[in-house]
Amino acid sequence: MSPRVDGRVRYAVVGTGARAEMFVRALVLDHADTTELVAFADVNQARMDAHNRWLAELGHRPVPTYPAGDFAGMLDKEHVDVVLVTSVDVTHDEYVVTALRAGREVVTEKPMTVDAPRCQRILDAVTETGGRVTVAFNYRYNPLHEQVRRLLAEGAVGEIGSVHFEWLLDVRHGADYFRRWHRDKATSGGLMVHKASHHFDLVNWWLAATPVEVYAAGRLFFYGEDGRRHGYARDYDRAHGSPAAVDDPFALRLDAHPRLRELYLDAEAEDGYQRDRNVFAPGVSIEDDMAVLARYSTGATMTYHLTAYAPWEGYRVMVNGSRGRLELEVTENDFVDRGTAGAVKGAALHGTEAPAEGGGATLTLRPFWQPPRQIPVEGRSRHGHGGADARMTAVLFGGQPDPLERAATADDGALALLTGLAANRSFETGQPVRVADLLTPR
Repeated sequence: MSPRVDGRVRYAVVGTGARAEMFVRALVLDHADTTELVAFADVNQARMDAHNRWLAELGHRPVPTYPAGDFAGMLDKEHVDVVLVTSVDVTHDEYVVTALRAGREVVTEKPMTVDAPRCQRILDAVTETGGRVTVAFNYRYNPLHEQVRRLLAEGAVGEIGSVHFEWLLDVRHGADYFRRWHRDKATSGGLMVHKASHHFDLVNWWLAATPVEVYAAGRLFFYGEDGRRHGYARDYDRAHGSPAAVDDPFALRLDAHPRLRELYLDAEAEDGYQRDRNVFAPGVSIEDDMAVLARYSTGATMTYHLTAYAPWEGYRVMVNGSRGRLELEVTENDFVDRGTAGAVKGAALHGTEAPAEGGGATLTLRPFWQPPRQIPVEGRSRHGHGGADARMTAVLFGGQPDPLERAATADDGALALLTGLAANRSFETGQPVRVADLLTPR
């Protein structure tokens, strides 16, 4: 988007839950010389009011607020150049398509949407309008992931034959998907879409390849009503006001998190949304243990596993090639402290950050006929997705050069999404799924 006469691009944010906060701060603090936040839109006025109060704390004027139904009118009235979509995943396509047809650019949170018809609708709108959609795959901007990309592109392991990727969500972070709207596959696409699209995008980007066929198996093992057999469940529907939830390590205590209290507890009267459901309550329609086998356009394969109830959090990636093997292991935290288990990962607790558990990262190259080599890890941070958030907003909002082509397009968003959608279909059918069969050829 070309800047206006004053040199700044005008942004509006639609969807003012917790995921909007990082983008809002980046616009008004880090990139105020190139961007201007001009409006909020949401289905809930209380959440928009909370964000405006936080803007005042940052020394920024409040911005106009619009009901989500007035989104199209807001674009013209506020002379919006770029729309930031941070709403519930199932609504992304409505805002993306409306903005494109109004001649605006779009930056959307991942996943781009939650199912194949909505994905097709976005891709058709991009073709129809010639507009631009950028998907905020912040993991591409993690310095460690950039390092892996460079090593593979330089031929560190030769021609890539296979990838093994294991991701562990601990019983603090993983549990949180089962308290909120993500627990319903109709609104989130399940963890194969909402969470794993990050990981599938990384593999597409690292391999410079596209997925061809996916076979998968997944189930709800630990959480949900059937998970009560493991002996952790307490008898309450939502944590707030429930004596049974007081010392439950799986209970989110909204009162202990000032920002979450403002965004959700204080906003409940408007839409009835409860952010603190019991993770063992009925109504969970997503999986918590998932295994995927994927084949790519280069002939490479990937085995992938996502576990949402692990005792520690992190991931392992192993890339096998014609000249050796590259191994990445990241420990984000090595255990979950029971005293802070009912918190949200990274959220402030009584105004202070919960103490960080141990973590670290190693990157090892194992060439044929040579000793393994430990490669120094570059630029790793324990904040903002390993430093990725600030690097991403510097490209998206600050115009920083992007030689690694980290800014993901709508096509990139679709390819990451389609791996997860193919996995979901394979869960249902028990059969391999051809990715090309999910969309109409363009």
